[in-house]
Amino acid sequence: MNSPSATQSLKLARFRKGAAVADVRDLVAVEAPMEIRVEGHSLAVLMRTPGRDRELTAGFLLSEGVIRSSRDLFEISLCGGEAGAPAQVAEVHLRNPSKFAPEKLTRHLLTSSSCGVCSQTLLASVLRRRRPLKGSARIAPAELQRMPDMLREAQAVFAVTGGLHACALVEAGGDLVEVCEDVGRHNALDKLIGNRLLNRQLPLDSHVLLLSGRTSFEMVQKAYAAGIVFVAAIGAPSSLAVDFARKSGQTLVGFLREDSFNTYSGSRRLQTQRRGPGTA
Repeated sequence: MNSPSATQSLKLARFRKGAAVADVRDLVAVEAPMEIRVEGHSLAVLMRTPGRDRELTAGFLLSEGVIRSSRDLFEISLCGGEAGAPAQVAEVHLRNPSKFAPEKLTRHLLTSSSCGVCSQTLLASVLRRRRPLKGSARIAPAELQRMPDMLREAQAVFAVTGGLHACALVEAGGDLVEVCEDVGRHNALDKLIGNRLLNRQLPLDSHVLLLSGRTSFEMVQKAYAAGIVFVAAIGAPSSLAVDFARKSGQTLVGFLREDSFNTYSGSRRLQTQRRGPGTA
């Protein structure tokens, strides 16, 4: 089956200075639903940009705690879409289906609980999955500050639509390894993680994760599940993302620009640094 396109051409009216200029055709990023079923149980419906759907599924399962490694997967089958159209369902079979407990998953707890959940309870529940990370990723500030330009140059679909988030995996030496794009930033990260998972290249403790937007708790939590110790974002972090990074042992960088950035946690992984009051 041909890979579905991540873009769609459509007609629109273009206005400039308050007046219609012309009817033109332009590209928009495609958004379509895909249901993930594990051993016949409907686990989630993801609104995603079609493409790399097996990787998206694998990364989602890892970051949600359904699996711990590629060895837990038996098969991921995509179905429901006509030739050239996006898949509608990802059917997942596990090597040991008896261990699958959908009622215990993080996403279900977050969306269904109306009381009794606080930030510290949430952090503790996720951190019980593994010990704080101690990966070897270290990078010089000058290398880090070159990454936003590298990411922009690699965002092929964003360049023609302006409508996608991106996540990139960068070696500590500064070389770009992989870029994934999606209308959802969580999906972009799951695709990236899933790619490495299916290629049996986890944990990613010697790489930098680069995010095109802001950093939420879920983004650092997903990085943690993949063993990523260094997360850098062009946007801002949330307070819970900072709390999680400090407890998990991750380095968290925000507002990354060509001439500056903020380090909220783990500044020891920068090869040169200037310590000041409040450095984590």
